[in-house]
Parts: sequence; structure tokens; C-alpha cells
Amino acid sequence: MNATDHRTTPLRWHGEHGPSTDPAGVYRVLADLDRPCFVVRTPTGLGAVSGGRVVAGGSAQGLPLLAAAAPLPPRALGSAAFLAAHGVRHAYMAGAMAGGIASADLVIALAQEGFLASFGAAGLLPETIEKALIRFAEEIPGLPYAVNLIHSPSEERLEREAVELFLRYGVRCVEASAYMDLTPHVVRYRLAGLRRDASGAIVAGNRLIAKISRPETAERFMRPAPATMVSALLQQGMITAEQADLAKYVPMADDVTAEADSGGHTDRRPLTALLPAILRLRDAVQREHRYPSPIRVGAAGGLGCPTSVAAAFAMGAAYVVTGSVNQSCVESGASKATKKLLAEAGIADCDMAPAADMFEMGVELQVLKKGTLFPMRARRLYELYQSYDGLEQLPDSERTRLETQILRRPLQDVWQDCVGYFERRDPEQLRRAEDNPKRKMALVFRWYLGMSSRWSVVGDPDRVMDYQVWCGPAMGAFNDWVTASYLKAPGNRRVADVAHHLMRGAAFHTRLAQLRVSGVRIPPSAADYRPVPLESQPAGSLEGTR
Repeated sequence: MNATDHRTTPLRWHGEHGPSTDPAGVYRVLADLDRPCFVVRTPTGLGAVSGGRVVAGGSAQGLPLLAAAAPLPPRALGSAAFLAAHGVRHAYMAGAMAGGIASADLVIALAQEGFLASFGAAGLLPETIEKALIRFAEEIPGLPYAVNLIHSPSEERLEREAVELFLRYGVRCVEASAYMDLTPHVVRYRLAGLRRDASGAIVAGNRLIAKISRPETAERFMRPAPATMVSALLQQGMITAEQADLAKYVPMADDVTAEADSGGHTDRRPLTALLPAILRLRDAVQREHRYPSPIRVGAAGGLGCPTSVAAAFAMGAAYVVTGSVNQSCVESGASKATKKLLAEAGIADCDMAPAADMFEMGVELQVLKKGTLFPMRARRLYELYQSYDGLEQLPDSERTRLETQILRRPLQDVWQDCVGYFERRDPEQLRRAEDNPKRKMALVFRWYLGMSSRWSVVGDPDRVMDYQVWCGPAMGAFNDWVTASYLKAPGNRRVADVAHHLMRGAAFHTRLAQLRVSGVRIPPSAADYRPVPLESQPAGSLEGTR
């Protein structure tokens, strides 16, 4: 290690144990996050030590002090207000992955370790969501969890029924995603929890975490609910007069997650550009409304290794949200075949493809391209949708290609599947397609987009090349980081282990940054946090982690 000492007052370190000068010893000192770290000058060079004490004065006993870093347990990262509001021990959240990929098992495992996780309710039928809510009530009573509410412009009924379920089961935290504008359903959820406590203070019983990727969408969640929606909900009996009155004093969301280049729905904005803009917007809205509890802004997208998590906190994130990396974990709802594909992904193995839930609007999402032809095939479906007004207008060559290479079934059989599906899920979809050939074509093409996710989740061996796997570059970053560790194998990737190591590693790299600012140069072999099984770490090193 090298360091430059600019101090004029002599400082010395004194302790019972001598400093470490070899890289392995230096790493152990830096990774002892619950004790202060000192860099001192020894007769043979610079050394690092944890513990001991600092004394002033040229006559003091001990070794000259060059730099110091305070204890930094993972629980110290991020916003204390986030921890208090959600009842968690870490400013870390596992974001929702639709279709139950962010499974009930995943949510429960993280809740038991003091982390917040969001159940992937998007795309699931109400009865499936209800089963998960019953499990949460039985297995993690009183522990933190969230449930995803996704904007569904083509299936409004599902959004409405999801909110009704949340209110019936007393779900106290919802992660809202893919919203381009507010809807009556998400507003209803937020306002239905408003009340005053015994002191007269406003309490928002239904917490909302809004995941956004654009400032204009963020601003809608940072401001109070629109008066017109509030009035309409009151007239419909969806909220009380008191709740309608209190609505103008609270923002729509308690937390706003700035989602950068992520898997699934994304605008692929760099976090370094998006997060500062959302933070400045939050500050401007706070100056205007003066909320008693300012909105917290978190970071998501591209967070696949400790250095990226540390960077997010350094930029001012109140909390961090991971997604892609959790999909490869044991507890996720993805199949073993999909987890294997994810564990082999690099940072460039992603592509954009049409989204099933917003197909007609041309909205795209980010998916894995390595090991699957889904992105290319999905884009071809959208090209056909743009070029023709119905299935009957397709040229014979295109129809043959569809039925033999992509759908691998006759178009009429696929349509019958659509009829059976939407008769159970949302009959309004079929009524809208009766006299609208283009709408019918959209439903048939959406069958492929929806089934491709299903094939991936169940691990259908006959449709591997059609797997739709939501994935961002964070997956490749994670794989690169864990290459030489026990987390390389998908079977060892426990979601709580991943969370603990990302947070411990972020604290480790934050400590390194503090020492670098003081002029200390850490040997490369001691400057990278390495995940080892938590049970094999010294007991003291886990304090503040669990």
C-alpha cells in the first residue's frame, strides 16, 4: 500500500495486535466491517489494522497513522428512514419479476433475513395471487413484504382485481411498475390507507413504491393524487370523505425507484444520468409541498456486483433494488433450465423484444438473447402486426413460417387457445376482437409472447429456443463477479446469500473509497470483495449483516 500523509499534527495508532502488511491480511482487515480500520507506517512499510485506538502527540507510543476508516456494517448503508418505514434491517429490495418468478418462496426467504422483496403478481390470475397472500399471512406474519401491481392497459380488469385483493388481505406495501400514467386503481390503493392518528398526524397505511424510468412519470407519483380521480373514487364509494380530504396532503408514493438499464420493462437509461435527475426532481417537489416525510429515491437497474451497489449509494440512493440476479437463485420461480442459461450470461447477452402486455403499443422489454431465438421471433411478429390488418391478409409464405417455425401450431388452434384463456381471464378481450381482425391478430401473437415466458418458467425442453427470459446486464456483471466463488453454481445461489454479499461487498468497497480519498492505494489482490459461504465467515464479521 502507498499513502501520502498531509497531516501536521502527529497521530499514532496503539493496539494489542500488530498491523497486517501482506495482501491477505490487509483484505481481512478491510473486510472486518464492524471495527475501525487504520493504515499505519511500520518499519517495513505500510500496514492495515482493525481495532486499537488513536492517540495524538509526537511522544505517543505506537505507529504513525496515515489514514482511518470508521466501522461500516451493511446496515449503515442507505436511508435509516427506509429501514424504519418498511421494518427491515437493510436498505435493499428484491424487485418484482412477473409471472411469479419473484416467487412466494423468494419473498419469504428474504423477509426472514430482514430484507424487503416484492412478489411477482403481474400476469397471474387473482386466485394464484390470493394463494401467495395466504402464505405470507401464515408463514411471515408481521414481517415485511411487498406485492407487485403492474399497469395493464390491455387488461384493466386484472389491475382492478389485484387491488381489491390487496385491500381485502391488508397488503401494506405495493410496488407499482410499468406505469406511464396514474390509474384509478393504483390511486385507490394508496388513498384507502389514509387516516389520522391520535395526535392528528396523517398516516398512510398503504405504502407505495413506484418503479419508474422517466422523470415525468416519477413526478406523477411524487405529487398528491389528481383531484379528478380522488373525486371520482369518492363518488363511487371506493374511498371515504376523510380519505378524499387527506389525499391532497400526501404524495402518491413513499418511495420512488429510479430504474435504469434493467431486465423486463426498461428505457435502458444509464443510472448515472437517471438517478441524479430523479433526486433533483424529488428535492424540487419537496420544496413545493413540504411533506413531513420526504420521498425516498432508490436505485435499480444494472446492480449486479458490490461495486455497482456501492456506487448507487454513493450517488445518494436511499435503497437499492435488484432483479435479474435474483432470477437465477434457487428460490425464484424460473426453471432449472432457465437458471442455467442465466448463470452463463455475459453483460452483452441481452436484447430488446416486444412486450406481451403492451404489444399493440410497441412497448419493448429487455430479455436474454444467448441460448434463445425469442427476441428475433418476437420482433418478427410485431413487424407482421404493423404490416397487415389481420391474419387473413398474411401471405401464404408468412403463414407457413408462422405455423411451422414460430407458433409451431395452426393459427386456428392458437386462436382457440386464446378464446379458452380469455373466457376465464378477461372476456372483454374477446368482445373487442369479434369485429376487429387486427385485434384478433394481436391476441394470437400475444399468445406466443405469453407462452414463451411460460415455457421458460416450466422449463419445457421442446421450446428452449423460444424461452423469453427477462434479463438485464446486471446478470452478466454478477456472473463475472462470482466466477471463482461458491456462487458460480446456480444451485448455491440462495437469494438471501446474494443479498447479504452484495450489501457486505458494497460496504467493503465504500470503505476502500474512503481510504483512497485519503491517498491510500490498496493492493489489487486485497481490493475486491470475495463471497464465501456465510456460515464459514468468523462470527464477528457477520454482526450487522444478519
